[in-house]
Amino acid sequence: MNKTLIISDKNSKSLRIKKKIIKILGKEKPNKSNLVVVIGGDGFMLQTLKKNKNSNKIFYGINSGNYGFLMNKFSSKLTIKNLSKAKLISISPLEMTVTSKNKIKKYLAINEVSILRQSKQAANISIKNNSKYIIKKLVSDGVLVSTPAGSTAYNLSVHGPILNLNSQKISIAPISPFRPRRWTARIVSDRSKIIITNLNPIKRPISSVADNVEVRYAKKIIIKVQKKIKFNLLYDKNTSLQKKIKVEQLRREIN
Repeated sequence: MNKTLIISDKNSKSLRIKKKIIKILGKEKPNKSNLVVVIGGDGFMLQTLKKNKNSNKIFYGINSGNYGFLMNKFSSKLTIKNLSKAKLISISPLEMTVTSKNKIKKYLAINEVSILRQSKQAANISIKNNSKYIIKKLVSDGVLVSTPAGSTAYNLSVHGPILNLNSQKISIAPISPFRPRRWTARIVSDRSKIIITNLNPIKRPISSVADNVEVRYAKKIIIKVQKKIKFNLLYDKNTSLQKKIKVEQLRREIN
C-alpha cells in the first residue's frame, strides 16, 4: 500500500491539524492507496489539485479555512473511519485559453472562469457556443462560466443556476448585465466550446480569471471542459459534494 502524503497550508490551524493527523496515521493506516490528505481551505485545495493535474492520486480535504465546500470536517476520533469509508467523486476542470497582447496562455479552472471589466468602463463582449451566438453583444461587468462543482460558489452569488455534479452541464451567468438588462444565465452541455470575444479591447479592457489566476487585457477567451483530466476527491459519507450542492439548492428555494 502506498504511503499517505499529508500536506497543509501554512497557517497555525492547518499546522496543528497536520500534527494530529501525522500522529493518528502513525498508529493506523486508512485502506486507501495513492492518498493525499490536504489540510486548508478551498483555495489551497484548488492550488494542490492543479499542481497534481497529471497524477492518479486521490485527495481527501480537511477544512481549516472558512466554508470549505471542497473539504471535510476534521475529527480526531473519526479520522481513520472517515477516510476508510469516504466516497470517491471525479470532476473535470474547465480549460481557459486566453489570447492577450499577442500571447496565448492556458490555465485550468475547477470552479469557474470569470470574465471581468478591467476599468471603469463596462465590458462589451460577445459569447458563442462553438459557431452559434449565445449573445452577440453583452454590456456588463462581466460573465462567469462555471462547472457543477463551482456552481454554488461565485456563480451562485451572481444568480447563476446550481448544477448537479452528474448534470454534464456548465453555466454561463452574466455579472451585473446592463444591456440587455434582463439577460439571464444559460445552461449548456459540457461538450460545448465557449468563445468570448472582447468587442472593444482598447477602450474597454477585460481580464480573464481561472479560479484565482488572472490574465489581463484579454481579447479572446476559449473555455471548454477538459475531460482528459480527472480530479479524484474523497468525501465523508454524510458530507458528500453532491449533498452539499443539494443543501445549497434547498437554501435557494427557501430564500
